[in-house]
Amino acid sequence: MTRSITILGATGSVGASTLDLVRRNPADWRVTALTAHSNVEELAKLAREFGAETAVIADEARYEELKQALAGSDVEPAAGRAALCEAAARPVDIVMAAIVGCAGLGPVMAAIEQGTTIALANKEALVSAGEVMTAAVAKHGATLLPVDSEHNAIFQCLQGGRMEEVRTITLTASGGPLRLVEDLDAVTPEQAIAHPNWDMGAKISVDSATMFNKGLELIEAHHLFPVGLDRIRIVVHPQSVIHSMVEYRDGSTLAQLGPSDMRVPIASCLAWPARMDTPMAPLDLAEIGELTFFKPDEARFPATRLAREAAEAGGAAPAVLNAANEVAVAAFLAGKIKFSRIALMVESVLSENSLPPAPRTLEEVLRVDEDARMRANAIMETA
Repeated sequence: MTRSITILGATGSVGASTLDLVRRNPADWRVTALTAHSNVEELAKLAREFGAETAVIADEARYEELKQALAGSDVEPAAGRAALCEAAARPVDIVMAAIVGCAGLGPVMAAIEQGTTIALANKEALVSAGEVMTAAVAKHGATLLPVDSEHNAIFQCLQGGRMEEVRTITLTASGGPLRLVEDLDAVTPEQAIAHPNWDMGAKISVDSATMFNKGLELIEAHHLFPVGLDRIRIVVHPQSVIHSMVEYRDGSTLAQLGPSDMRVPIASCLAWPARMDTPMAPLDLAEIGELTFFKPDEARFPATRLAREAAEAGGAAPAVLNAANEVAVAAFLAGKIKFSRIALMVESVLSENSLPPAPRTLEEVLRVDEDARMRANAIMETA
């Protein structure tokens, strides 16, 4: 049976992996909409290849360029934030939500309000707007399928039992490329994005190096799997073979293992509740040899502590943490601050006495986000 799909963030790493699976199973899929931030050339190329109904570029200034690139095709061009939300709201079987950052909040909400099944690869949706998003999911009868390898692993492990039977959930972290680096002040952007196991974008790679990626995932897991923050743990697992674990009250622990390739969790979401073939080689544990685990070093990498504290505080704190981190990472990648300043900047913004009240709507979440970015930039300029 052919199913319809919209891919938000089609030119990014998750979008590319999703389209690779669609390309391998062309009879199973009909592409409705593809979106991108600013990569007109790649977006137009993909829209033509997959016969999309519409292609949306977020940068309105590039609309004419997209229109020309699609001339002579049946693909409808569009641009801007409203067009992104309109694409996300089109009736389809599944929406792959892979826009990075708070730019993805509006489109995710638009898909939720249509009661769609959403494969969620946008961390910020639940980190910044967890209460707002989960309330909307319940109201509109939408389905959220987690794409992050860790959350997808938990989702799969929970198929072996009931949520009320869970004792603990363990998120695994690779530790990133800097776990054994002594002088974090001297780390360059090139070092920080050189992840040993995963091929990801620059921002997510830096988040992995700082451990903020795992902190954000902790907040996300708190909303996806509400067992209580005290039951969600983090362990460093450098091999990235076990992607997460769920311990049940009888002492049984279920773990999901797989290669470090996003096509595996993406395939899990696309085929749910069934399974589909992927091009991945079978896991060879004998060749891997050993699996090791360590406690996170929160003295050197305080991001997981800051994220847990923000989740415990609730309200606007997670949105503030996320926004401040985005500003700090961008500053580091631009050479404006040292690697070790990223977590310090985030903590400084969170430590201010005037955190805004808990946001109740998406518009309020975006205002919290904008205010936190302004404060983070002000701290950076005075540092």
